[in-house]
Amino acid sequence: MERFDTKIAVILRDDLLTWQRLNVTAFLVSGLGTVVPEVVGEPYEDAGGTRYLPMFRQPVLVFEGGKELLKAAHTRAIGRNLPVAVFTSDLFSTGNDNDNRAAVKAVTAEQLDLVGMAVYGPRNAVDKVTKGAIMHP
Repeated sequence: MERFDTKIAVILRDDLLTWQRLNVTAFLVSGLGTVVPEVVGEPYEDAGGTRYLPMFRQPVLVFEGGKELLKAAHTRAIGRNLPVAVFTSDLFSTGNDNDNRAAVKAVTAEQLDLVGMAVYGPRNAVDKVTKGAIMHP
């Protein structure tokens, strides 16, 4: 198994419903490849010649923790200038991308009611950001 110098991590709040965990994870990692294109591998192709979209070239590690842990991880990630995606509780009640961005823009970083975040960067920096979180079961 290849060891990567970088890490993609998602931290989810531990009180989310299963459908919310899956949905939040998908949303959080969706933009990473557009900002950090080197995390995306080559397209796939089966033996019959059917082509498939590329995926991340490395695993996405999913963690969970309480509200305060998420807030601390967010502060650590921002302080290290790492690429971060956020999902707030307000986004469960919006229905489109414009309203999602407006909901995040309406509050300061300290006021975000985070239910999930994704972070990418050097392995050791991401390990420090996720400190205290446990691997998602």
